[in-house]
Amino acid sequence: MAERRAEAAAEPHFLQFNDLACEAVGGKVIFATDEWFAPAANLLKREQPVFIASAFTEFGKWMDGWETRRKRTPGHDWCIVALGVPGLIHGFDVDTSFFTGNHSPHVSIQAACLDTPPTFSMKGDRTGMAASDTQLTAVAKLHSEAWPELLKEAELQPGFSHCCNNYYSVRVTQRVTHLRLNMHPDGGISRLRVYGVGQRDWSDISPNQDVDLLALTNGGVCLGYSDAHFGHPRNMIGLGRGVNMADGWETARRLDRPKHLEEDEHGVLMVPGWEWAVFRLGHPGVIRSVELDTHHFKGNFPDSCSVEVCSLTAGEEAQSRSNGWHSGKWQILLPPKKLRADHHHVFDEASLCLRPPISHVRLIIRPDGGVSRLRLIGRLAPTSPSSTNPERPASKL
Repeated sequence: MAERRAEAAAEPHFLQFNDLACEAVGGKVIFATDEWFAPAANLLKREQPVFIASAFTEFGKWMDGWETRRKRTPGHDWCIVALGVPGLIHGFDVDTSFFTGNHSPHVSIQAACLDTPPTFSMKGDRTGMAASDTQLTAVAKLHSEAWPELLKEAELQPGFSHCCNNYYSVRVTQRVTHLRLNMHPDGGISRLRVYGVGQRDWSDISPNQDVDLLALTNGGVCLGYSDAHFGHPRNMIGLGRGVNMADGWETARRLDRPKHLEEDEHGVLMVPGWEWAVFRLGHPGVIRSVELDTHHFKGNFPDSCSVEVCSLTAGEEAQSRSNGWHSGKWQILLPPKKLRADHHHVFDEASLCLRPPISHVRLIIRPDGGVSRLRLIGRLAPTSPSSTNPERPASKL
């Protein structure tokens, strides 16, 4: 099979993981020292930043990000972010898009795992506002200035298109619920992307309870893929139904597709190539049904799909990653199935081939196209210390 990788060589590996802070998964800015030109809530928007040259507010230039006033008092500006999905963090993208003469020159990030979430928050449009004495008193009880540093003070590049994505790789072995983002000393940041793997407490799930073992909120994570030209496969494990085609996995059209297409006796197109995406489940389990949604993909849905699975230890996962996921352990869970446009497909137990507990899954689409959501509904399997998820969190930082 001809391989075509969409990942740019310069991009860090952690970009395959989930954005744990995005507003789409429940991330919130619960405190900010200053939001004069643009509110800190913009940091967590799902959409890419935009620039509107003619847009101004009564406080100054409208910007699609967080921008503080030019500081004229001691200290620096900072905000507190509550992650939508607590988990293990592998990297940050501090995006300064369009802040070309007013970006924050330096940034640092601290983290905590809070047993009791703060009850305060800052709601509504806070453009032109700063934290009140009451809000400063409330946030002081978190002692966030003493939280461990995940990212020590680092230089930020300005928001020109070729350098606006400031990537920082981190290695965290403990679960994180909240971040403190520090500007040094002031300025603008467009987006904060927090890439990692969700971690949940499975003790409240009965062995007889059906659950989506692949959902990002349950710790599912994308580990590799063949192509992601129009949309990343991590989108498929997001919350709810996709909001549009961008909120799904979509590949480029394969260049090796036949000049004239033919189908087999089951109506499935006979094509030489396919695309794939590999995921680790949030918890090993026995799959009882597969749901695949082509919502919004009306003229660009795949012709067919199949699902392969395996059970891997942490060492086997690392080896499979290094060889491009061409592991001999893959077995068929769902044989090739014809797909429809803009449709929620449900493949129940009668359609599935395997019953043993599994830890990893590979979705294959033929020949190419887009998938909005993938759900693997199943029940938990007992795990051993050597079993799959190699990054079990400690209780707190």
